[in-house]
Amino acid sequence: MCASLLLGDYRLTTPRDRVCPTIESLRLSLRFTLTVRVETKCQHFRGEPSSPRSGFASTATLAGDFDSSDIGLSALDLQKHDRYTENQGRSSPHRDTCSSYYSKKKSCLGRSGIILDIRARAPWYISDWKDAWNYRVIPATALIFFSNVLPGIAFSLDLIEVTQQYGVSEVLLSSFMASFVFSVFGAQPLTIAGVTGPITVFNQTIYKILQKHPNPPNYLHFVGWVYLWGAIFHWVTAILNWCNFLKYVTLFSCDTFGFYVSWVYLQYGVQVLTRQFSSSTSTTSSDSAPLVSLILALLMVILSSIFHVFSQTTYFHRHIRRFLADYGMPISLIATSGMAYWGRLHTAHPSTLPVGEAFKAAAGREWLVKFWELDGMWVGIAFPFGIVLWILFFFDHNVSSLMAQGAEFPLKKPPGFHYDFFLLGITTFIAGLLGIPAPNGLIPQAPIHTTSLLVMGRPPKDKKDEEEYENLNLSRTRTNSRSKDSQPPPDPTSVHRHEIPIAVVEQRLSNLAQGSLCLVLLTGPFLHVLSLIPRGVLAGLFWYMGASALLSNGITRKLLYLIQDRALTPKTEPLHRVRKSRIVLFVGVQLIGFGATFGVTQTIAAIGFPVIIMLLLPLRTLVIPRMPFTSEELAILDGPTASPFTMESVGGTL
Repeated sequence: MCASLLLGDYRLTTPRDRVCPTIESLRLSLRFTLTVRVETKCQHFRGEPSSPRSGFASTATLAGDFDSSDIGLSALDLQKHDRYTENQGRSSPHRDTCSSYYSKKKSCLGRSGIILDIRARAPWYISDWKDAWNYRVIPATALIFFSNVLPGIAFSLDLIEVTQQYGVSEVLLSSFMASFVFSVFGAQPLTIAGVTGPITVFNQTIYKILQKHPNPPNYLHFVGWVYLWGAIFHWVTAILNWCNFLKYVTLFSCDTFGFYVSWVYLQYGVQVLTRQFSSSTSTTSSDSAPLVSLILALLMVILSSIFHVFSQTTYFHRHIRRFLADYGMPISLIATSGMAYWGRLHTAHPSTLPVGEAFKAAAGREWLVKFWELDGMWVGIAFPFGIVLWILFFFDHNVSSLMAQGAEFPLKKPPGFHYDFFLLGITTFIAGLLGIPAPNGLIPQAPIHTTSLLVMGRPPKDKKDEEEYENLNLSRTRTNSRSKDSQPPPDPTSVHRHEIPIAVVEQRLSNLAQGSLCLVLLTGPFLHVLSLIPRGVLAGLFWYMGASALLSNGITRKLLYLIQDRALTPKTEPLHRVRKSRIVLFVGVQLIGFGATFGVTQTIAAIGFPVIIMLLLPLRTLVIPRMPFTSEELAILDGPTASPFTMESVGGTL
């Protein structure tokens, strides 16, 4: 990092380790223009949310008296991050190259975002495969496979039972298609795509609406046209660079949508169980089968939570803790499924997943859907449904990509939102052609995938850390020499005690591998294994994933802060600088947006819930700034979802 002070015609360049002292010495005596090029994310290091005024690769120009609080930096932050980024070596020629492409894009509005994304990402393509030679790829593949495929199948149970037009084969084929396209051809291979809850709600609502007509059209033909209209809007969006509107997507809308998805997961877990209580889903199930399913669901949640809690404690060696974090959920799922066939639980015959024949579509139909045979009237009616689908995928998929490349991840490879959204249009069109659910980005699976690829380590040692360690040893020696001093000596392990993310294994293999496993599941023997998984275990998986996403959500953290004892809250907590009434107001607006979305989903008007989700963007841009928040409070309560380096491909941040 360098800072240049422009004083008239003279340029004073200060060395790296003297930037902040020089600024502080001139602050009270000079009025000047300061240009600071910041090459790091200091707020992330302190645990504060990113601010539009500061962050990675941002430039702040201030006139007049300089105050370091204006850009959220301090001398300690700058020095810590300078040492951290130097040791990690995150800058690279490729990164500078992709930044130059995006700077050209800003200066030339006519430039194609798709071409710029391809040029920025192309230099990394070979390394995307070479970097896969890393152990982190194995646990990431296992974790995403279980957390993607099984919830996707469970979400589609509604489509399977209500429409009779889809089956497990369609869901598995959709997941494979998405993983193959985005891992081999995509610009953002960390983003996991598959069958989501919102698309199942969308397709199911279309079916219910069509059945109200006295002479309904062929369902798959109509959906094929809906997907085609949606795909056309996807291509137009990517070609015209409309993905630049992602600059208005902040944590406000992401947290609200993530809060909604978390509750959808919890709701589906309850529905999987209640349907077994209301009616028998299998002729071989006994009266106690629903109770056994409930026991299996609770066992799945408890066992997965135990593994997660132990992975966060100080017990056992750190390699064992990481093993529990990597494989805790898959082990819990396999063990809980096995419990259903042990002892008296087996006699209850709990309901399991319905599967069809290997590589065959549901109801014995052909794989090719001839949607062009649909009457012209229904083709026109499908048009507004295609617009709603485009709105849903524009927000859902792009937010998934943003969260997979969040500011908390030390990424070094550039994104490609325009190009990937064009590819999403292709997969949507193919889905309509094959009669399978259209895949798109998954929440919370996408950020879970990146988290599972994190390389953890201790901060690098430097002179300052060595001085701190020596001071601790000196203090311990002095304390031991004073027998009358009963105070225990300082703990020398306090330095470098906590591991931090130092890198992400950015590669394409884990996404492709988990999708290929979906294709393997389409074979007869593995379909039989899939049919042995009890539905109660899936309900527990929904509860565990929903609860985990809910606890890590920004809305939940703010609500918990409001009931915390301030005396026991760390003094470095950024929310201390925000009035509680403003926290309540901000969270209240988010909860209203969540309530409106969740409420509409429960009605026949559920087809319009993507529109409500999209309205969160103008709400944040036009309404929130007019509310009684100070700029500092709003910067703490909200911020960009991803780092400025990631957001540079869509024109920056709000």
